[in-house]
Amino acid sequence: MHARMRPFIHRFVYRVFCLRLRIDQPNRLASFNSWLFGIERSRPISFWSNDHGACDGSDLYVWIKSKVVQAGMQFEVGATTLQCFPRVLGYVFNPVSFWFIHDREGQLRALLAEVNNTFGQKHQYLLSTRDLSPIGDETELECIKVFHVSPFCEVVGRYRFALHERAGHQRVSIDYHDTPDLPEPLLRTAIVTQATPLTTRLLFTSFISMPMMTIGVMLRIHIQAFKLWRKGARYHSVPQRPEQELTTNQQVEK
Repeated sequence: MHARMRPFIHRFVYRVFCLRLRIDQPNRLASFNSWLFGIERSRPISFWSNDHGACDGSDLYVWIKSKVVQAGMQFEVGATTLQCFPRVLGYVFNPVSFWFIHDREGQLRALLAEVNNTFGQKHQYLLSTRDLSPIGDETELECIKVFHVSPFCEVVGRYRFALHERAGHQRVSIDYHDTPDLPEPLLRTAIVTQATPLTTRLLFTSFISMPMMTIGVMLRIHIQAFKLWRKGARYHSVPQRPEQELTTNQQVEK
């Protein structure tokens, strides 16, 4: 779900499917390879490590641990789950992928939002609580916006992330506040998922119902951009990308 609140209401909801993969268990991931789904293999639905992290095919678990160290977070990384779109018929575009980073005791300690824009750029926001206490239901994580995503929004303000668990559904919400003068965000975004064990049968059903899902993601982005332009949304040129590819939420505006 995506909703723009000002200067007009523009809202849309799309149905998609995604993967949640334990990147700290590469041997277990390999066991899911089939005629339909492939890890580092060309299949109708596939996952490739070079779509994420350093984008060079290197070990994703090593990469995410290096980012935790880079951010100065003092905990030992344990179970790590990556939520993302797979490649469908060889194509994928992930507006945002989420890395759920737990410690060795199983507590969720950090969330990394890996963001891609349609101009071929990417950025990561690594989020934690101020004291590195476990992230729970309703925990709010805040960070400065430094990366250009929509051409109808400036690179100002901040994001507020929150996680919610309800009756088997997980909701990740992202509110974008462009100005501290208004309590209401400019944009509200939410991704709601229902986790189901990965089986060939379920994946085949998803594929049949949405065979062009990932191409549709890119197509819908441009359709919605056209609608915003028609409504009078102001266009902003692509600014220079941030010098650093990683932003932590310790860098919050005062």
